Amino acid sequence: MSAICIMGESGSGKTTSLRNLDPKTTFIIDADKKGLSWKGWKDGFNGAAKNYLKTDFPQVALQALTKVNEDKAFKHIKVCVVDTINGLMVADEMRRAKEKNYDKWMDLAQSIYDLVDYALTVRDDLTVIFVAHTQTDHDEQGYIWTRIKTSGRKLDKIVLESKFSTVLLAKCVDGEYKFETQSKFSTAKSPMGALEKEIPNDIVPVLEALKEF
Repeated sequence: MSAICIMGESGSGKTTSLRNLDPKTTFIIDADKKGLSWKGWKDGFNGAAKNYLKTDFPQVALQALTKVNEDKAFKHIKVCVVDTINGLMVADEMRRAKEKNYDKWMDLAQSIYDLVDYALTVRDDLTVIFVAHTQTDHDEQGYIWTRIKTSGRKLDKIVLESKFSTVLLAKCVDGEYKFETQSKFSTAKSPMGALEKEIPNDIVPVLEALKEF
């Protein structure tokens, strides 16, 4: 495997879906810097364990992912999470809010592209999970489409979903948290035959199912 994406609105269960990942083999880059969303997470993920990093700098996130991928001290890590990619986008945009030139948006797009593109080249036994917020667009004909929310037209042109073979849409239906795995007015997708159209909100069985693809 290489890189997959979990997208969804705030409160849809994106981060919670990570709850069953093994801290011994998982590294989390917390770009939102808000911590994780289940009780006792600090017991497994923390600085002392060298498996948890708070940063909203895209360049630092890339450095961390590179270290996890290439440093022999991290070869036991099998899953690296970036939660959320929007945290990186927005923070970078806000730090350069007073800049009005074209280069600002090119730099923003480049930093995110570099991170996602590198994730596609990592070692075979490492999976990178990008968590992302969504936006739902409505056109004049009433057509509705949900996709990864991006900052700036340059990132829209990249179409981040195109970089992933699997994009899961996290959602809550009647109090039940689920993943949508195939397009249903959204950019959700998964390899043919790998997953049911709707599955429980738990990334671990998803990773197991995708090993064969």
